[in-house]
Amino acid sequence: MYKKVTLKDTVEVPPEFLPDRTSPDVPSELIKQLLQQKLEGKMDEQVGSVVTVTNVTNIGTGAVVPNQPSVYYEATFEAITYDPQMQEVVDGEVVEAVNFGAFVGIGPVDGLLHVSQISDEYLAFDGENEQLASRDSGRLLGVGDAVRTRIVTKSIDERNPRDSKIGLTAKQVGLGKHGWLEENRKERASGGN
Repeated sequence: MYKKVTLKDTVEVPPEFLPDRTSPDVPSELIKQLLQQKLEGKMDEQVGSVVTVTNVTNIGTGAVVPNQPSVYYEATFEAITYDPQMQEVVDGEVVEAVNFGAFVGIGPVDGLLHVSQISDEYLAFDGENEQLASRDSGRLLGVGDAVRTRIVTKSIDERNPRDSKIGLTAKQVGLGKHGWLEENRKERASGGN
């Protein structure tokens, strides 16, 4: 789920960016850029992944640390974050198909849709075409396909956000590849014939 949040963090302003005596205030645009460099793409257990810093609302007084040339400012700012919630239904796109399932891009992170969570049918991996194929129904799931899934497991790694693990399922009613969902709707509308 995307959220707009207000956060506080300390920003290191290197000496080359420090204001001179004619303009003693640090520009909020500079603080915003430094916060973006520091935080965007980072994962935090409390707020999720920081997508972007949108607005700096307050900049505190700078603090100097002995033997450090930079000045440190505490800033209050607004940010857009993405925090995947357990049992949340999310739409995404298959970004990679492998023999054990499909990786689905959901917001700024990828989740794993394990082959056992796609369908009750046996799905074989077709490495040449990067897709999973059902021998029974002929349904295919491959790179670029839009899917609707539910988040069923979540393990966030703050130090290495790319190592965070999000497990997905598409086996419940109303979940799956968008094309399959449309086929199911048409089948129900025609009375199942």
